[in-house]
Amino acid sequence: MLAVTHSSALSGIEAHPVEIEVNTDLEGEPKLFVVGLPDVSVRESQDRVHSAIINSGFKTPFTKTIINLAPGDLRKEGPSFDLPIALGILAATDQLKKQPPTNWMVAGELSLSGEMRPIKGALPMAILAKKTGKNVLPLPPHSAEEASIVEGVSVYSVKSLSHACKLINEEVMAEPLVSNFGEMAENLANSGLDFEDIKGQTAAKRAIEIAVAGNHNLLMIGPPGSGKSMIAKRIPSIMPPPSLDEYLEILSIHSSAGLTIGNETSEICRPVRSPHQTISDVGLLGGGTIPGPGEISLAHHGVLFLDELPEFKRSTLEVLRQPLEDGVVTISRSRGKVALPCSFMLVAAMNPTPCGGDGKTQPIRSTPAQIQKYRSKISGPLLDRIDIHIDVPSLTIKELQHARPGESSASIQERIIRTRKTQSERFRNNSIFNNAGMGQKEIKQFCKLRDNDSGLLEHAMQELHLSARAYDRILRVARTIADLAESPNIESDHLMEAIQYRSLDRSLFY
Repeated sequence: MLAVTHSSALSGIEAHPVEIEVNTDLEGEPKLFVVGLPDVSVRESQDRVHSAIINSGFKTPFTKTIINLAPGDLRKEGPSFDLPIALGILAATDQLKKQPPTNWMVAGELSLSGEMRPIKGALPMAILAKKTGKNVLPLPPHSAEEASIVEGVSVYSVKSLSHACKLINEEVMAEPLVSNFGEMAENLANSGLDFEDIKGQTAAKRAIEIAVAGNHNLLMIGPPGSGKSMIAKRIPSIMPPPSLDEYLEILSIHSSAGLTIGNETSEICRPVRSPHQTISDVGLLGGGTIPGPGEISLAHHGVLFLDELPEFKRSTLEVLRQPLEDGVVTISRSRGKVALPCSFMLVAAMNPTPCGGDGKTQPIRSTPAQIQKYRSKISGPLLDRIDIHIDVPSLTIKELQHARPGESSASIQERIIRTRKTQSERFRNNSIFNNAGMGQKEIKQFCKLRDNDSGLLEHAMQELHLSARAYDRILRVARTIADLAESPNIESDHLMEAIQYRSLDRSLFY
């Protein structure tokens, strides 16, 4: 007998529909055969499904059984097809009172006992289900929690294979899960880290505020112990809360990577990713046999923090150049090509010298050759893509003892939200959301300078030997500084402050 169930396959962060056809009572060796371009984990599902069916009180077929995963040209990966395959087998052998409904989209990994385990990509699957009219999703409990965020689909938490069968047979009544998006967003946003914990560093905190207000990339340069990492970890506390659309994008990426709400390591609200210096190009960009998200995509709508920037491999840093410009990384493999979103705010930190000394509060013990080699690991084109460079000096014991508590994150965030609203209104007719995203057309329209200020910027470009890309970034930063000051025009002091944030790259690195 032939039975059909419906599921999905993950490619990048998008789900694609898959139809599972199960045909039993065929002549030949009594065995399960899985076809349709499955990977090893899908082929192994026949052994998990066999055990789960037996331990759930059902019988496996005693005839040749073919399981086809259509379409045949789409690679299927992972154990999420266990549940739809098992339900197809039970339906094909008349062990269910009813056939699985055609509006169901099913996924779940089965244990040998028939219990359910979480899967990757539950949220992309729910989005696909809404688009294709498969508006009922029985999923494992943890996966069902994140899928329930999507409106227009009924998501049911299924604990085991027998539980799923009872739902089909209408032997148990269940209510679809209700999303608690507001509560989750509030809990995730409240990390307990606050800028008021940071003493001193007024200039650095000012630069951070400007960077977040316009979504500009930032480089902090200072000796060990100056508070660079402490500052970076508090940046999410002053970022505007994500909209529902942003939240869904963040969660889709994390879901595709297997980071669900039930996972304590999940970072789904303004994420902060801090990869180690030994990370590979693939780990940073994403990839694999079937391309999946890397660290830059996991930082989408959040912060990518690269501590000890020169310690990263130069080749790894260079692959950041295109994603920083486009906000999307395209990964091509022999088995497919995917485009992964990666619109993140880059925050990097480094020591001024290999030994950490800055010549002010700490002595420099490195030779000029060692210092040059250390600094040359960061290329000029990469520095051009970092809008703001800020010095973070060490504080003396006296300064630490007498420094007043800093301004709270809530107060800073209020100004940033107001500034972001100004930018949203400015770009309401464009596909741009902040000043950092402005192109040449928007820069000419919204970053006009007076004649005297144009001469000042030209002089600074010549003195600092800055590139045309740095010229544009100075104007973007100046526009953000003017927005924070609620000024409709870029004034001289706004421009001078923006130029100041570019002075470190050439004076330090060339």
